[in-house]
Amino acid sequence: MTLEQLVVLTRERLAARARRVVPEGPLVRAAVLVPLVDRGEPRVVFAKRTDRVGTHKGQISFPGGTLDPADPSLLDAALRECEEEVGLPRAAVEPLGALDDTETVATQFVITPWVGVIRESVTWRPDGQEIEKVIEVPWAALADPANFRVEHWERNGVVRPMYFYDCEGETIWGATARIVKHYLDLLTGAS
Repeated sequence: MTLEQLVVLTRERLAARARRVVPEGPLVRAAVLVPLVDRGEPRVVFAKRTDRVGTHKGQISFPGGTLDPADPSLLDAALRECEEEVGLPRAAVEPLGALDDTETVATQFVITPWVGVIRESVTWRPDGQEIEKVIEVPWAALADPANFRVEHWERNGVVRPMYFYDCEGETIWGATARIVKHYLDLLTGAS
């Protein structure tokens, strides 16, 4: 699949369905960007968090963060955080739409993921405080069932599936893996 095919399919599938929205409540609002870039093949951009951050130390995530009172929208929050964390200029992002809200059980966040395409050349600049490095994973690697596994974890008496993607020598799991799985399922018609 080319980047343009991925962009067209993403727009079509997001426009054709109602997005799951978690109502306002006790969970902390956050937004992330699911950045798509072209490196001769479509790639998805992730950020590896440092060991110095307050939550999700050392984990692979999408760039983004909590909604600030000054942010006009969740998309603005995601774009602001991307600029701060990995040096992605807001103007370089073409938003394609939002995926379903995703809650985190352990850290009490509700995350709104926005898919966006970056068509211009960008130099990643991880901030070093929150983000250690930027990782670009080929779309084909994420879509390959050989790189995906499910474990069942128990927390507070509830057993939940936990998704894992092993790509580029890194393991993507938790809320980020749930967002990836939802996006893949949406595009393949599995959701």
